[in-house]
Amino acid sequence: MDNAGSKKPCCESVQEFFTSPKFLIYLGHGLSTWGDRMWNFAVAVFLVELYGNSLLLTAVYGLVVAGSVLLLGAIIGDWVDKNPRLKVAQTSLVVQNFAVILCGILLMVVFQFKEQIAELYNGWILTCCYILVISIANIANLASTAMSITIQRDWVVVVAGQDSSKLADMNATVRIIDQLTNILAPMLVGQIMSFGSNFIGCGFIAGWNLCSMCLEYGLLWKVYQKTPALALKAGKKEDDQELKQLNFPKELENGKGTVEGSQLMNEMAVVKADSPKKTSCCYQITEPLRTIRDGWVAYYNQSIFFAGMSLSFLYMTVLGFDCITTGYAYTQGLNGSVLSLLMGASAVSGICGTVAFTWVRKKCGLIRTGFISGVVQLSCLILCVASVFAPGSPFDLSVSPFQDIYSHLTGDSGNLPEADHPASMPNIDGLLVNGSTALPAEELPPLQSYLSVSLLFAGVIAARIGLWSFDLTVTQLIQENVIESERGVINGVQNSMNYLLDLLHFIMVIMAPNPEAFGLLVILSVSFVAMGHIMYFRFAFKSLGRRLFLCCSPEQKAQALPDSPSSLPTTV
Repeated sequence: MDNAGSKKPCCESVQEFFTSPKFLIYLGHGLSTWGDRMWNFAVAVFLVELYGNSLLLTAVYGLVVAGSVLLLGAIIGDWVDKNPRLKVAQTSLVVQNFAVILCGILLMVVFQFKEQIAELYNGWILTCCYILVISIANIANLASTAMSITIQRDWVVVVAGQDSSKLADMNATVRIIDQLTNILAPMLVGQIMSFGSNFIGCGFIAGWNLCSMCLEYGLLWKVYQKTPALALKAGKKEDDQELKQLNFPKELENGKGTVEGSQLMNEMAVVKADSPKKTSCCYQITEPLRTIRDGWVAYYNQSIFFAGMSLSFLYMTVLGFDCITTGYAYTQGLNGSVLSLLMGASAVSGICGTVAFTWVRKKCGLIRTGFISGVVQLSCLILCVASVFAPGSPFDLSVSPFQDIYSHLTGDSGNLPEADHPASMPNIDGLLVNGSTALPAEELPPLQSYLSVSLLFAGVIAARIGLWSFDLTVTQLIQENVIESERGVINGVQNSMNYLLDLLHFIMVIMAPNPEAFGLLVILSVSFVAMGHIMYFRFAFKSLGRRLFLCCSPEQKAQALPDSPSSLPTTV
């Protein structure tokens, strides 16, 4: 009887966890990100296949997606702020999944009848299909951005309540789910496309999104029912004063700013009564521009402005497992099998970073965790700088960075015929020099020939620990220090900043596309990462002063001022 009685609370606690809003958010996020990762991987492959193994459509799609989020990030965030939480989540979910389903069906039709469609109206119908695919896929990405803002930046904060440790654990778990799905989902859909066909791959993704949409819709409703605080939003109810935000200024806690706090909570409720409605055509046309302007101004005035900017600067880098670094690795003699193992090691390193974040935050506080993460990342990236000058590196500034572009424009690709390219090396534009692959020099011993690329990837993989820990730090700083009525627009502008720096890094690669100049890109990337962390150091030192460098044992933290959002400066 005693044993049975001791087991009952354990069973109840397990059941309580699996029915809690926290777990339901994890489950819904896992389903959502799995579908997103499958689609993001597959759509790039589909566009390459559609345009005759050319990267043109993929490049256009990437440019459209980045440009759309860059321009519309603030508007999307403003829409998230001004509408009820459940409506925003459900609308974003339905639009995103229906767009992917529609795009999948359209791709299936194109793959099945491509030859017949190409003959209609001199190929204009096929061109229209390309435009439709890119446009619909872009709509799906914008809806996914809105979904990410409302769930990861708003719902998670409300479900966590005022428990900063619970918020940190939820953020870390969500990021671990992202890491796992980022590897497993492309592997699954890649196998389906390899052993089946692109037609079957499109059908599988469309079917997955249809089923996933129904499950996610139900999970959102359950989370909303189990968390009454989600029904109350700043400016929507008069009794919202009972919901104290994690980021209220310090004077509110002392009772000095109660009036201002209540006015803030009801600001959106009275805005219609206080300001006259302007319905002129010019006013309505320019309203999106004013929303974008107000969003960027609000972002600049945030106390965490430099922290957000520091995260954006980390996107200006070639030191990641994207197509650029992968292409460079191919030119240095690494095959697909080795690269897959390196990507797996990168994912493990990222997961270690998320786990380390929760532990270091408990020991040192949130702001110090970001400082420590930055030091770790920069220390690891020193290996990448060393790889530029190590034996086996193709680094050579005497080679013109525009040589490849000139060769493609003039049609002079050297004397080596295409058939003579190694079978294991893909013909990647910008990574072939004078028609020959930039393989390690023949006269170098095997160990020396791979020393440079080994140092490069060792630094990249090790730096993921600091990178993901720093990313989680800035994410939680934004969650805790942005008022509820501005959460959407601030996170929308943050996404725009991230995409802006990401676009700049692609422009940087276009200006220096050959492998001989990749070392210069590595040095520039590390420089931008360093500038980002200098910005964060400025933010951290202004927030904590000399306490940033003090030991942070629990006893000392009890005596010192709290490392909390209320202690941060209210303006930059």
